[in-house]
Amino acid sequence: MKRPARVRALFALAVIAVSVFVAVTVPVRLGLDLRGGTQIVLETRSTETVKADGEATDRTLEVLRGRVDALGVAEPGIVRSGDNRIIVELPGVQDPRKAADVLGRTAQLSVHPVLGVATGSDEPQEKGERLLPDESGERLRLGAASLTGQDVKDAEGLFDPQSGAGWHVTVDFEDGKGWARLTGEAACNPAGDPKRRVAIVLDDKIISSPQVDPSVACGAGITGGSTQITGSFTSDEAKELALLVKGGALPVPVETVEQRTVGPTLGAEAIEASAWAAVVGTSLTALFIIVVYRLMGVLATLALLCYGLISYAGLAALGATLTLPGLAGFVLAIGMAVDANVLVFERAREEYGKRNRPSGRSALTAGFKGAFSAIADSNVTTLIAAALLFLLASGPVKGFGVTLGIGVLASMISALVITRVLAEFAVARRWVHRRPKVTGLASIGRVRTYLTRRDPQLMRRPRRWLAVSAVVLAVAGAGIVVRGLNFGVEFTGGRLIEYSTGSAVDPDRARKALADAGFPQAVVQSSGDDRLTVRTEELTNAEAVEVADAVAEVGGGAEKVRDELIGPSLGDELRRNALIALGLALGAQLLYLAVRFRWMFGAGAVAALAHDVVILAGVFAWLGKPVDGVFLAALLTVIGYSVNDSVVVFDRIRELWRKDGKAPLAQVTNQAILQTVPRTVNTGIGVIFILAALALLGGDSLTDFALALLIGMLVGTYSSVLTASPLAVELGAYAGGGKGGRGRGRGGSGRAGSGAAERPDRTGAATRAR
Repeated sequence: MKRPARVRALFALAVIAVSVFVAVTVPVRLGLDLRGGTQIVLETRSTETVKADGEATDRTLEVLRGRVDALGVAEPGIVRSGDNRIIVELPGVQDPRKAADVLGRTAQLSVHPVLGVATGSDEPQEKGERLLPDESGERLRLGAASLTGQDVKDAEGLFDPQSGAGWHVTVDFEDGKGWARLTGEAACNPAGDPKRRVAIVLDDKIISSPQVDPSVACGAGITGGSTQITGSFTSDEAKELALLVKGGALPVPVETVEQRTVGPTLGAEAIEASAWAAVVGTSLTALFIIVVYRLMGVLATLALLCYGLISYAGLAALGATLTLPGLAGFVLAIGMAVDANVLVFERAREEYGKRNRPSGRSALTAGFKGAFSAIADSNVTTLIAAALLFLLASGPVKGFGVTLGIGVLASMISALVITRVLAEFAVARRWVHRRPKVTGLASIGRVRTYLTRRDPQLMRRPRRWLAVSAVVLAVAGAGIVVRGLNFGVEFTGGRLIEYSTGSAVDPDRARKALADAGFPQAVVQSSGDDRLTVRTEELTNAEAVEVADAVAEVGGGAEKVRDELIGPSLGDELRRNALIALGLALGAQLLYLAVRFRWMFGAGAVAALAHDVVILAGVFAWLGKPVDGVFLAALLTVIGYSVNDSVVVFDRIRELWRKDGKAPLAQVTNQAILQTVPRTVNTGIGVIFILAALALLGGDSLTDFALALLIGMLVGTYSSVLTASPLAVELGAYAGGGKGGRGRGRGGSGRAGSGAAERPDRTGAATRAR
């Protein structure tokens, strides 16, 4: 074994060993959409005195951490996102009302002397004086705060059956002198005088205004630094108030801008459905590549298993959270990992067929060498899409970007290292050398045989393909104009709640019940057997309870399985970021392809990408499917997949043009398309198996995702071959590049690499050199 081969083998063993160790010892963290629970995104707001910057948000986070710990939630998560957002994850919490109320309250506690009862015309006269109604609604004039929440040492909700006070809150102050001084001054007023009272204020509301007991002497006050807050509390109210007082006040107010709740049943169903989709889709894909490539297909399947192991270990090592779209991305990346193997094997088949004394080892080496540039370029474009998802998206879609990026890197290691080590070891065996057909590389395949026999001239009239694309674009664009895009709550703001009802409910009947309950604008849709989805404008948690009651009344009971609340400001931001992500994706693809190839190829590829985006959006518009964050993930994945196909064709054009720079661009493009179609077909079939399994077995939550990818893959395959290429030919002819010249551009210089040894005849057909 030569030294490079030994290095690859050692590297492959090291990667697999480390991956096994990480997979066994480090568990992957599941997102709340898979294990059930509530996620709340809070946004800090500036006040007249405090700016909601990173420092204020950090202080707020620490206060919230104390409140979350006091809630008793197992394995909670609380992290800062940006300068003014805090993400709180509460596994197992299905009713977000209590958590949102506790976390969102500012809890600004203060204790004031009472200056008297305010009349209707009274206005604050001194600095710090306030007018607030007490527990009975009587307006009191309060002096400046003598004590604040920062002076609180401890607080506890207690029940006292002896005194008849019931549940109350005991508050202990750090410095008892301040409390004694305040109560001593109040005791100087006669019993029954409002000035003998002390007001305890929480978030601009008097929660208790007790009168100092007559036994307390003037000037002496209540010593010990302890007091009780009474007020007919229930046990939960007393404990919650004690939690807020003890936890301290938030430095700045916070507002809930996003809230997601997923029931454990829905999460378990998603995991099971995705697992089945992964098993079935991967099995069908493995069976397909084994049938097509025989021994090489078996080895590629082993490499795919290693790919799955490496991807899982990568997620665990990075501490990434695996979300539902991320899980779908993990399954999808299996299909994309097949592409690199198919590229290598197809190049090896070409090399095997053109050599006078062919051998599996030499053909395989040339196949890896010839396919490397296409594999590298296509994976870089997918990484660009994954990076944009990570940088610009949020929540589950961001997790999808992480998973997709790890999957791309793992697929390159799997195909270029592990598959190569296994394949080179196999073809070096004597029994394999004597039986070349067992390798799957000794025949050119049915697709290539058919194309060689028929010799279609696809680029003879490139404008007809552009005309077909224009017609499809017009139909899709009409859907966007006529039906409009059904933006999800992520982009519009509002609340979306999915219920599992006791019996099947007609959406019209549920819509009428909600209108009678005071929600006439609610949009009700059936989302499966015995499931209803209710979409409204932003609702409070109390209003959400009313919606649940109305659905339960007509559905014989209603169990909430999903709840998403998106604030209008966040919806605007997500919609803006989606457009930015899309624009940057197209711009990044254009820039990369312009550097790696010629400008006309970059322009053709980007035009094809825009073509795919419009068609996919138009189909979803005609079908009335939601355009949400998951759709955005699918859309950017389609962009990466589409440009992959374009890169493979352009890479072959570049290679052929290096050998004959005077050949017309249309002729070279036609030849490149025919040579790469076998790879496109085999890769497409492998991906279809994965996506079909996701669509059929992935459950309701993954159906739209898989549908978008299936449509995008079919449209992207067409556009990369019959939109990007014809447009590049037309642009080349317009610029004079289609009539000859070296045509190297920025990516065309250098020695001709190994590749097909066909020479173009006068019709543009590929004839094998004899």
